[in-house]
Amino acid sequence: MTHTILVVDDEKNLLSALSRALKLEGFDTLTAATAEQGITLVQEQAVDLVLLDVKLPGMDGIAALKIIKTAKPDVPVVMMSGHATVDVAVEATKLGAENFVEKPVSSDRLLLIIRNLLRLRDTLIENRELRQAHSHQWRPLGGSAVMRELSARIDQVAPSQARVLIVGENGTGKEMVAHAIHQRSRRVDRPFVKLNCAAVPAELIESELFGHEKGAFTGAHAQRRGRFELADGGTLLLDEIGDMPLNMQAKVLRVLQEGELERVGGTDTIRVDVRVLAATNKDLEAEIRERRFREDLFYRLNVVTLRVPALRDRLEDIPALCDHFMAEAARRNDLRPKVFAPEALAALARYRFPGNVRELRNIVERFCILAGGTSEVSARDVADALPSSAGATVAPLPAAAAPGSPPPPPPAAAVGTVFQPGAAYSDMVADAERAILKAAIEFHRGHMSATAQALGLERSHLYKKLRALGIR
Repeated sequence: MTHTILVVDDEKNLLSALSRALKLEGFDTLTAATAEQGITLVQEQAVDLVLLDVKLPGMDGIAALKIIKTAKPDVPVVMMSGHATVDVAVEATKLGAENFVEKPVSSDRLLLIIRNLLRLRDTLIENRELRQAHSHQWRPLGGSAVMRELSARIDQVAPSQARVLIVGENGTGKEMVAHAIHQRSRRVDRPFVKLNCAAVPAELIESELFGHEKGAFTGAHAQRRGRFELADGGTLLLDEIGDMPLNMQAKVLRVLQEGELERVGGTDTIRVDVRVLAATNKDLEAEIRERRFREDLFYRLNVVTLRVPALRDRLEDIPALCDHFMAEAARRNDLRPKVFAPEALAALARYRFPGNVRELRNIVERFCILAGGTSEVSARDVADALPSSAGATVAPLPAAAAPGSPPPPPPAAAVGTVFQPGAAYSDMVADAERAILKAAIEFHRGHMSATAQALGLERSHLYKKLRALGIR
């Protein structure tokens, strides 16, 4: 990364010599003969460091320093003077100058000061960006009604100690919701630990959760703490809890009930204070009926349920998500972010996204890296990026009508099920809702829990809807 240094001095020879020396060291330089010119350059250009003379015609360097530090407090300023006094140096330091050098300037000493200050500035900026990224990384993205409702529910439940069951399809961002709960909780300064129950072999999951003692089994060469111990005082996310073996479910239930565990191969009882969050893409009530999940564990985990909507149920969030993921991908790959043409966003909104937000993130990163040499993502780029089988999941755009011609009549199905000439608006809305609910129930073969989850509704809300619409 090339840094830009502004040199402000009314001595032409010194200005020229410093500029030349800095360029030889690989820096870009800007020069100004007056304080006013220097202030303008700082405000209009991307300046990384300023070399500022104290004695200048018109406004002096001390006055300019005050303005520069007010406008750009992160830009280091090195004061230069051939008539330095302790009082001037003290005043400059109080106003924020990072260093003070006497003329004639030693080039070796000046270069050392510049490199150290730039290194420190880059580190501070990087740390700030990392903190900002961390603080926003786990915030639910999107302004749709369902995401606003989800964020409000997170704000309600996070400060409590309640266990939360997070449900939703693969790729919807269940882990993000868990992080958001932790970050808004009283345990934010304590560990956040996660375990994907589907990714750990059944024979190792007990050791992963509870730890083991040295020699507990073949390969246990040292004592190891499990996820519950590592999360003590903080939060533990049991991801894909529906895939946890039945025998382990009983042991997890004991920890939730008693707050204590024993390591594999150990006899000491270890007490832990852990808030457990669980996530799943399965219908746990159906798993209970099939005897693949313990009912008592379900009720222990399911104090509060948060449903994360599928991306197809919040398509209005796609522009905001695309911008966020593009900025993220550009930063990660050190590339310039691209903008999305309206036609490209419209094409994305017609895709059903079976992989949900995770799929959109990957597609956007592909745009960032591969979408030609232009600064814009086009509808053609979207068509090329979507899976070859996407035709069945993309709704076609209506054909454009010739200028001045009347709009084409709506399809017969639309007239019969959406717009009914002469009918009241409320009756048409009710008919549309009735058709959607009947189709969803038929699609899920009468399975009400699956239907409610697919529609992003609580099951009790679904039943109320059915009763209100007269659907038996």
